[in-house]
Amino acid sequence: MNITAEISRLIENKSNLYKQLSDQVWEYAETRFEEFQSAELLCDSLEQEGFSVERGVVGLETGFIGSYGSGGPVVAILGEFDALAGLSQKAGFKEYNPVDLNGNGHGCGHNLLGVGALAAAIAIKDYLKENQLQGTVKYFGCPAEESGYGKSFMARDGLFKDIDFALSWHPSTANAVMNAYSNAVIHATFQFKGRSAHAAASPHLGRSALDSVELMNVGVNYMREHMEDEARIHYAVTNSGGFAPNVVQAEAEVTYLIRAPKPHQVKNLYERVVDCAKGAALMSQTSMEVQIEGSCHNLISNSTLEKIMHQHLDDLGFPEVTIEEVEFAKEMYNSLTDIEKKSAELSVGKEIGQRLKEKPIVDFILPYSEKPVFMGGSTDVADVSWNVPTAQCTTATWAFGTPFHTWQVVAQGKESYAHKAMLLAGKALASTAITAIGNPSIIEKAKAELQERLDGETYEALIPKELQPPKNKRQEAVY
Repeated sequence: MNITAEISRLIENKSNLYKQLSDQVWEYAETRFEEFQSAELLCDSLEQEGFSVERGVVGLETGFIGSYGSGGPVVAILGEFDALAGLSQKAGFKEYNPVDLNGNGHGCGHNLLGVGALAAAIAIKDYLKENQLQGTVKYFGCPAEESGYGKSFMARDGLFKDIDFALSWHPSTANAVMNAYSNAVIHATFQFKGRSAHAAASPHLGRSALDSVELMNVGVNYMREHMEDEARIHYAVTNSGGFAPNVVQAEAEVTYLIRAPKPHQVKNLYERVVDCAKGAALMSQTSMEVQIEGSCHNLISNSTLEKIMHQHLDDLGFPEVTIEEVEFAKEMYNSLTDIEKKSAELSVGKEIGQRLKEKPIVDFILPYSEKPVFMGGSTDVADVSWNVPTAQCTTATWAFGTPFHTWQVVAQGKESYAHKAMLLAGKALASTAITAIGNPSIIEKAKAELQERLDGETYEALIPKELQPPKNKRQEAVY
């Protein structure tokens, strides 16, 4: 029996468990650094499968590593399980219908991501055990991918030094291997302090922190004409200083995400943003403090591993879908705006786009792209990719056209076709890992490719050495 068929058998044997785990993580819907129940659920599952588990790694309360095997090669399987704030939504509903109006929801499918990766890690373990092969599989439980960058803390503190290669995946609307590059990012918060006063009786005595935030934002917006084309800067005012317009705001706060293609470029942009904040404080006669919240590098792809993963994904194919699954996917597709539908069609071409309108579950594997594709966002998988050869794939857990970070993603989080796509990803990851473990020359070639792509650069974390992951009060819960 070939590797792909054997891995499929191992994952299908435990498929009901993985579906249940994914749905449970969906229910927990815990956000950055607070994924206590989700982390404990996955830790328990690993221990029940014979993994040794180290909890709370590098100060991450919800970060962990599950290990099985001995000796090399050593493969890291990367799992995520954090949700997004404000995206609560009932599963299986074709219209917006939140469980809790201000609640959380898995709007990026990390309930599927974490458990699909878990399925891969367990299948690798089972294969090594059944075939009496040497090698080690490590499941990295990585919190706060959405904002906080758990993997960046792990990489900064050297947790990938003994890893030979790493594999991951992400829920999406298509089945493909990700030959992609991303932006590096620095997340920083700016706090301004001024002096309150009666805004009508004695405005001359006040110094407005809110004015500082507005002045800073104007300055940053004028930067946009004078930065790299692929750079992005976005912000949110997290403290406007109160609700009384007749009181000069004594404090205000704004948080920024600053992105650029290379680490040195994002550091340069960050310094320019800091200068805008300093200038705003000078103009308004307030004080300013800045705190870096987190950061990550740009993603380095690895075609050596990606081509192997693509071949396995192609061999596996997308599972057969039912009429009921297609009908629900149609409802999801029809919930999109005309602009969203047009954007989806442009991404695949008119002919395929027209076909997917009638059957909006992508049940085929996209060709591997030799040319890297730019993804405007950022991912802390990038910090892993600077340290070890790393490959990723996507599978069609959502209806064609579904935008990331929306209620439609959350609504599809428990669907049967989402489960099928999750298991497909697990099979592709595990098959790739076993192929590489059995062929050390593949790993050596992947490592050589990484060094070539780095072109003399070495990894230096963008997170300051003194920055530690935030500590949160563990919620009382039955795990």
